[in-house]
Order: sequence, then structure tokens, then C-alpha cells
Amino acid sequence: MNYYSEIETYIKKNEINKRARIIKENQDILTNYWNIGKLLVEAQGGKERAKYGNELIKEWSKTYTKKYGSGYNYTNLTRFRQFYLLIPILATVWQQLTWSHFKILLPVKDKNKRNYYINQCISKNLSVRELKKEINSNAYERLIKKPDKIEIMLPANKYSLLNTMKDPIILEIETEITREQDLEISILAKLQNFFNQLGEGFTLVDNQYKINYNKKNYYIDILLFNYKLNCFFVVELKLRELKKEDKAQIEFYMQIVDEQIKETFHKETIGIIISKKQDKLIANFVKTQNIIPLTYKITKKK
Repeated sequence: MNYYSEIETYIKKNEINKRARIIKENQDILTNYWNIGKLLVEAQGGKERAKYGNELIKEWSKTYTKKYGSGYNYTNLTRFRQFYLLIPILATVWQQLTWSHFKILLPVKDKNKRNYYINQCISKNLSVRELKKEINSNAYERLIKKPDKIEIMLPANKYSLLNTMKDPIILEIETEITREQDLEISILAKLQNFFNQLGEGFTLVDNQYKINYNKKNYYIDILLFNYKLNCFFVVELKLRELKKEDKAQIEFYMQIVDEQIKETFHKETIGIIISKKQDKLIANFVKTQNIIPLTYKITKKK
């Protein structure tokens, strides 16, 4: 056994999982802030009344600040309320924008201008520093022709995964794949390449994602989210040919994700079964009754 390589694979897995936790933490933060804003608006009597009068927020912020610190002071609670009022389609953008991005964007009162900069963040993966630079350079104002209406880009109903899929998908590996665990590590270690060839808009939620059904735990090999399609992807790895029961298994996991994880604004979950046929891996997309097979070409890293 090459102990050095074995240890390194787990180090890589751990580092990738750290990044996945950061992504998930960002999702959780934005979701919580958005929901706080929503509840504040409702407590103030709805969107129209929420525009006027901040006595309730002033009162509650004092209590929250004493209990939980300055992160829930009057200024921030007001931002959370504004976040909900101005960004009603959070799921479209939460994978690439952080709360630091939104703190810069929320003061932009013009909706077209704000959506323009949100779209720039999504399409160009702008950092907070780069976003500030774009705004300070008056990038929106300098547009030769401004559209009458700018919507946040990449709505799911205008995006087709089939338009960005590649076939065959080339999966470069560093170690021999003899176990499904090896395949999982290889994919996780090459996530960006895997995502780019699988299609656009994918991000990792977690690997070995635990779900519970009827007091029994199940583990999804890899759970992805696609912000363009606005849905989760359940990925199962089988180092053998596809069997009938594999489709039943992944449909069971898809159902649990739909029932327990997805929000009402998400689309239905899609499944991917990566199976092996001879010396090739096949990515089988499962959606309703349809299966779309794509071939993976395995190459050994030199």
C-alpha cells in the first residue's frame, strides 16, 4: 500500500469538504437573514407598512443585541428586512454571492442598476473587492445602451442542461479506481473539472450526505445544487453496470430530498447514477421516467 497517497487522498477530501462547508454556511447565513427579514416585514404588517416606522425593529434589536451580539443590532435587522424586500428570488443567486456582496448591493436603490451588478457577480464571479471597483467605476452608468428592464440572470426556465453537457466527459484520476470510495474521492478532488463538463451552475452541497427516513439513516454519495436549474442533484456511484434497482434507489433518495430539503421555490430534484460499463463510466441522468446516459472517459494523470 502506498500510505503517502492514501493519506493524501483523505487530506484532499478533507480540504474539499471544508470548502463545501463554507458554501453551505454561506447558504445558511443568507437563508436565515432572508427569513428574518421576511418575518420582520410580516410583523410590521406586510410590505406596504414595512416601509414606514421602525419602532418594532428598534425595540427588538436592543433585546437581540444583548442576547446575541452586535450582529443583530438595529442597522443589521433593517438590512435583513431590506434584503427580503429587494431580493425576492434568493435561490437564484445565493451560491455565488455572500452577505458582504449584499451589504454593498442593498443601498443601490435603482432596481435595474442593482440587478445589473448582481448579474455581473454571477457571470464574472466577482469578489467583494471587484464588485466595489465596478460600482465605483460607474460601470452601469457607462453602458452605451441600458435595457428598459434588467432581471436577475439565469432563471431556471431559460436554461437547459443539455445545452452545456459534454459527451464524453473526461475524468482524470490520480489513483486506480477499484472501489466506489476511490471514484468519489477522484470526483471530489477534481470538482471544478467535473462540474464544468457536467454542465453549468453546479456546486457541491456535501458528500456522504446523511438523510433520515422512518428512523433509518441513508447516505447520498454526493449532493449537488444547480443554481441555474434551481434544483438539487443526487449523485450515486456504482462501480458496475447499471441495474434496475439503482434507479429505484436514487428515486427514493430524490423523493426524500424533495420532501425534507428542497424549499417550495426549488424545482424537483434530479438524479445522476454514475455506473461502469467495461472500461467506461456512464453518467445516467434520472428525471421522472427518463434516463439520459453520458459517457465518462477515464484518463490516468501522467
